[in-house]
Amino acid sequence: MDKIRNIGIIAHIDAGKTTTTERFLYYTGKTHKIGEVDEGTAVMDWMEQEKERGITISAAATTCLWKGYKINIIDTPGHVDFTAEVERSLRVLDGAIGVFCGVAGVQSQSETVWRQSEKYNVPKLVFVNKLDRVGADFFRVIDEIKIKLNTSPLIMNIPIYDDNEEFIGLIDIIEEKEVIYNETYETEAEVKDIEEKNREKFLYYKKNLIEKVAEVDDYLMGKYVEEEEIKKSEIKRAIRKGTIKNLFCPVFCGSALKNKGTLFLLDGIVNYLPSPVDRGKIEGFSTDKKKKIERHPNENQPFSGLIFKVYNDIHLGRVLYTRIYSGKIKKGEKVYNSSRNVKEKLMRILEVHTNKYYEKEQGKAGEIVALLGPKKTYTGDTICDELSPIIFESVEFPEPVIYLAVEPKTMSQHEDVYNALLKIADEDPTIKIRTDAETGQMIIMGMGELHLDVVIGRLKREDKLEVKVGRPHVAYRETITVPSIGEGKFIKQSGTKGIYGHVVLKLEPLERGKRFIFESKVDSEKIPDEFIPAIEEGIKEGMEVGTLGGFPVIDIKAVVIDGSFHPTDSDEVAYKIASTIAFKDAYRKGYPILLEPIMKVEITVPEEFLGEILDDLNFRKGKIESIETLKDLKIIVARIPLRKIFGYTTTLRSLTQGKGSCIIEPLCYESVNEEILTK
Repeated sequence: MDKIRNIGIIAHIDAGKTTTTERFLYYTGKTHKIGEVDEGTAVMDWMEQEKERGITISAAATTCLWKGYKINIIDTPGHVDFTAEVERSLRVLDGAIGVFCGVAGVQSQSETVWRQSEKYNVPKLVFVNKLDRVGADFFRVIDEIKIKLNTSPLIMNIPIYDDNEEFIGLIDIIEEKEVIYNETYETEAEVKDIEEKNREKFLYYKKNLIEKVAEVDDYLMGKYVEEEEIKKSEIKRAIRKGTIKNLFCPVFCGSALKNKGTLFLLDGIVNYLPSPVDRGKIEGFSTDKKKKIERHPNENQPFSGLIFKVYNDIHLGRVLYTRIYSGKIKKGEKVYNSSRNVKEKLMRILEVHTNKYYEKEQGKAGEIVALLGPKKTYTGDTICDELSPIIFESVEFPEPVIYLAVEPKTMSQHEDVYNALLKIADEDPTIKIRTDAETGQMIIMGMGELHLDVVIGRLKREDKLEVKVGRPHVAYRETITVPSIGEGKFIKQSGTKGIYGHVVLKLEPLERGKRFIFESKVDSEKIPDEFIPAIEEGIKEGMEVGTLGGFPVIDIKAVVIDGSFHPTDSDEVAYKIASTIAFKDAYRKGYPILLEPIMKVEITVPEEFLGEILDDLNFRKGKIESIETLKDLKIIVARIPLRKIFGYTTTLRSLTQGKGSCIIEPLCYESVNEEILTK
């Protein structure tokens, strides 16, 4: 297990994640030809839409071997619309590589995925890519990593340029050598002593590296203070120690497209990123959520794993991507889904290489595998040994911000379209499907226009279904502004048996982004503990449809403060219904308001178009947060209501003669102004 590395590749769109992964696969012998994103031959971008668009849509997994180490790699999307793929991948990974463009530096989505990795305390390496591009500046990117990501970069390589400012190689600081690349493969690079003209720069960064790593290792600090010789193995050991503790991030550099620098990155993965053993124990809860339980990365522990992705393969059916945290499981055995209290048979265990699968007899602690068989198991569920149950923290996904109506071309295809959409929603938790109560139309909700466009494309390609699509709409939310109390009673006679549930709730507004908090302060003599989960479930159902516009309710705290029960007539169904009634009662009294999604928009344009862009943003009610200069480009960051930026990419191209680009990502929800409420 010490020789397993579970890593992810994270970055802003077009930073070179997939290209870097393709080099890993080639140099480790997993593939025999280098795939290229621009040519549509990348192994990791296997979906037809990925090949056409030149972007990663779905996180792709693969496994390769390097110097006796097994590296499980997940190549994640860089586009913000597919950020859920990044979230669920980071939840189960032990380490990550942040790829940054040497020209663009730390961009908005780079910051987003970095924050996601910090949430799960994932140790990282950094690869500054595309140093062969005009305008690339390695040390500017280093400064941005320090400032924008609030992290400490540890420089492992220094780029070398020739007299024509062409990127030709790098300095390996630890080995104290220059590596000069030719125009083919990096395995054919020339390794030589450091030239005199580069020596001063090398000595400066070598000293900087030693000082940083000595701070995390007392033995090394002693040798440094006493000016004793420090061995390379001692430096590497200290770098590994500091990386695993997230005290710094080793930084490598190169150009993946030109086969420069990725071998150093491969070595960095096995030398510095943690194994499952290094990551140590993982905490979960008992099935009643009252007791903390630990699992250690050990094959002799009870089996436990987390389902982090579901994929519906045309040949295999439902494929469950699983991180095994403890124990082992064999095909043919039954697994217990502690999240849903169901047992299901495990038919097959597979190792994954993008869209190809290889049979395994068993899965063991520390591995990432694909499972076949379970039908009632979903993303975020825990599977485990029934005799030693545990529930791991699930994966939280952002709520959709946009929706549109979908209709089949013919009514005979209505059920086919609906089932196809349910299949996609099964794979992607940020896709929501509902039926409009008034029109009967199918409504699909997602994270952005591209996100929904991909869904419609899948209907046409994978299911051969033609649909009519409405225009996109904003997915508003609702919340309350003042505390309120509501009461719900559900009392009914059914034959000889009565039904009784009685709940009193207090609702409180939360700050934006807190979503939902549930608490019970009622005495168990008034409402037995066994009914509290049903009450929480009933409240959540009530939150699905608000009273202002029928939009979901967010950012509230619900507290059970009173109620009663009947010793024979009370059951979970009664309390679930009673809590929904209580919620609706309290919600109406809480002076509800409408919320709208606000988007963070990062626009990159040539300086000559700055005036037109600012005028357009003002027209769209945008608030400018910053304007930065990068060479002859301007980078504008603004906050804009989602309702004002539908189709903005097309407008931007028109305003800038095709020279502008933008990234749009959800930022927060804010109360809708009076202008909208009156429409």
